[in-house]
Amino acid sequence: MTKQVQERRYRQTRINVPFMELKREHEILRKDLHKVWDDVLDSTGFIGGAAVEGFETAFAAFCEVKHAVGVGNGTDALLLALKALGIGPGDEVITAANSFVATAEAIVHSGATPVFVDIDHKTYNIDINQIEDHITTRTKAIIPVHLYGQPADMDSVLSVAKLYGLRVIEDAAQAHGARYHGRRAGSMGDAACFSFYPAKNLGACGDGGAVVSNDPSIAEAVRRLRDHGGLKKYEHDVVGHNSRLDSLQAAVLQIKLQHLEGRNEMRRQHARAYGELLSQTDGVVTPFEPTGVAGVYHLYVIRTERGSRDRLQEFLKNNGVQTGIHYPAPIHRTPAFASFCEYACPVAEGYAKRILSLPMYPEIERNQLEYVADLVSMRTFEGSQ
Repeated sequence: MTKQVQERRYRQTRINVPFMELKREHEILRKDLHKVWDDVLDSTGFIGGAAVEGFETAFAAFCEVKHAVGVGNGTDALLLALKALGIGPGDEVITAANSFVATAEAIVHSGATPVFVDIDHKTYNIDINQIEDHITTRTKAIIPVHLYGQPADMDSVLSVAKLYGLRVIEDAAQAHGARYHGRRAGSMGDAACFSFYPAKNLGACGDGGAVVSNDPSIAEAVRRLRDHGGLKKYEHDVVGHNSRLDSLQAAVLQIKLQHLEGRNEMRRQHARAYGELLSQTDGVVTPFEPTGVAGVYHLYVIRTERGSRDRLQEFLKNNGVQTGIHYPAPIHRTPAFASFCEYACPVAEGYAKRILSLPMYPEIERNQLEYVADLVSMRTFEGSQ
């Protein structure tokens, strides 16, 4: 423990630090949000229409792609993207072992089989050195997940995909606005999928999602699939789904999109502050960001190398700090998906017992960051004695 930490330890009193604080964002935007809600209510155009089209155009431009198609949620975005690419029963889709379960759910609901690959020990994203070991004659696609807001190694993923003739769908549900060597997350694969769940960097006031692509045929297929299989009312070209982004959510998202770059930069600043505050804390590994990558820190995840993660989490809770675990088990070790993977993914399995997500949101204040970091340092130091 550094002298500075010891000094702050004795001058600080307990404060509460929530894991996230959506209310403060909405307080800032309340006037604008109420206006667009009133506009939609007055228009009575609640499904589709100008609000959805306006957001789709703005989001495509933000992602630096030609097309964006709003859908009901991020899980549906993945499912419809898979179906738009013709992936279904008998096919295999490679993805990372550590992700939110929706990635694998979408693969299974498409009729395909998920194939899990272990994660890189530094970035926590899919280990690109293991992808080829899992490719078979049934493999049709790779879904790299930009976990915690940090893009996966897309050059390597795309190189493998090109070599084997595979499609690439980016799971960018946590990476709105991230960049990989200058390119936007979501602009590099055949398609990319976003979630607008309220807790995301770009979050609706309900559910929402989008599929983005530079391929007009993929975008058109998703448009059909999201609305009962047709582009016009009562015309059903294929068996589709009911997965439409509603106008109220689209209006909210278009307002929030205008502030996303600035809010992402605030997250980066907070991540740098955490990194500096925890730099002298032995036994704690802070996020690694490869050269050329600009993550957006949807989550700020540390890893304990000394002592118990669970005891650290309990200690933080007892001192007013809310934390999370993303995720308590790799997907292939959950009961729902255990039958899809009979082999070990040792990095993902080991890290699941040691990772801890600290509070991270644009409005978090410097004294809160210091308080959290000091508690982590104190507990880690005491746990080593």
